[in-house]
Amino acid sequence: MIEDEPSRARVLEHLLTYSVKRGDFTLKSGRRSSWFIDSKQTICAPEVMVDVASLLLSRVPEEATAMGGLTMGADGATFITAGVAATRGRLLRAFSVRKEVKDHGAGGRIAGRLFEDDLVVITEDTVTRGTSLVEAARVVSDVGAKVVLLLALVDRGGTAAAMAAAQGWRFEAVFSAVDLGFDYECA
Repeated sequence: MIEDEPSRARVLEHLLTYSVKRGDFTLKSGRRSSWFIDSKQTICAPEVMVDVASLLLSRVPEEATAMGGLTMGADGATFITAGVAATRGRLLRAFSVRKEVKDHGAGGRIAGRLFEDDLVVITEDTVTRGTSLVEAARVVSDVGAKVVLLLALVDRGGTAAAMAAAQGWRFEAVFSAVDLGFDYECA
């Protein structure tokens, strides 16, 4: 993996300035935390959007053919990365995994482009425990695609790698809680 250090520095600065919030927060798990990261404030910011996509793309294995994850957390990271990849001649199909089965139209939990024989990177903006990544990976596996990597912009919890490994998947994150100046929430 070759990572662009200036892009990394710009994204880290943006995360610290616009995405990291301090205070009293309740996390998805119900746990309390003195900090929260709204990484969509960085992923969706035009001044660093291409940098974010480039950092994520640098970790996407060459054999990968598609990427996606549980909506809403994965959508921004997925779509900007697939778009930037296309401008560089690398075609990655993009999709979202719905939180529940759609009972009308074509139905199912997958929205977008995912084929049965795809080699898939499951994305997420920020993970604490890793449950959303694993849920999306299971849905993708159930349709016959093969998960090759679970990938997050930020790992705030420190447990996603072990959770992924227990399922036979590899996990990577571009940034950790430690990179942002915090201890892991779950470790």
